[in-house]
Amino acid sequence: MIEEKARLLVVDDDVEIRELMQEYLEKQGFVVVTAEDGIAMDKVLARENPIDLVILDLMLPGEGGLSIASRIKAEKDLPIIMVSAQGEDIDRIVGLEVGADDYISKPFNPRELLARIRAVLRRAGREESEDTTQAGKRLKFGDFELDLNAHRLTQNGNMVSLTSGEFDLLCILVKNPNRVLDRDHILDLLTGAERSPFDRSIDVRITRLRGKIEPDATEPVFIKTIWGKGYMFCPELGNT
Repeated sequence: MIEEKARLLVVDDDVEIRELMQEYLEKQGFVVVTAEDGIAMDKVLARENPIDLVILDLMLPGEGGLSIASRIKAEKDLPIIMVSAQGEDIDRIVGLEVGADDYISKPFNPRELLARIRAVLRRAGREESEDTTQAGKRLKFGDFELDLNAHRLTQNGNMVSLTSGEFDLLCILVKNPNRVLDRDHILDLLTGAERSPFDRSIDVRITRLRGKIEPDATEPVFIKTIWGKGYMFCPELGNT
């Protein structure tokens, strides 16, 4: 369960959905604040009490969800779960490209939303996990050091900024060196939730991660594409 009561911000213009989500999530032990649009969200974020995660609807009046997500990541880098009634892969991909940590389509099972919230909070270091209880657990590759206990990546001692989703993906890759992992298996490890068989969101996350750890993202040395099969993490190639 949650160590302290994590604070969630639900941003949705549908008052009934806001109220239902607030009621359900508060019963699960969270503190839930709601907002109907970007303006109301900004007022919440300006308050003294911190927000641990934002559940953000894609289709909002005024400023759209994608613009809001991009702004949140640039200003506060809060974990974000995007919600959309459209359910199109392109929405999921664009959401991930602007830095969202996860994506869920309406209508959704409340238990699935709860599982995704807990997974994102765990990756962000807000909940305990098996990895974070392993004191001093550090994994090295090339000039990088992945500190599971501190939930951070450094390169030659300098911090590398990762979203919680990128960090979790990198952990999976680093823990499975020189092994081909197909997309479905990676998604299972990331979310454990149902997904479309044509879900290509993992490719977006790989692209974003390559942009942060590869010397040249167009010629990756750490995260190799194995055509028709998936991806393979090759730590020793970065040392050549």
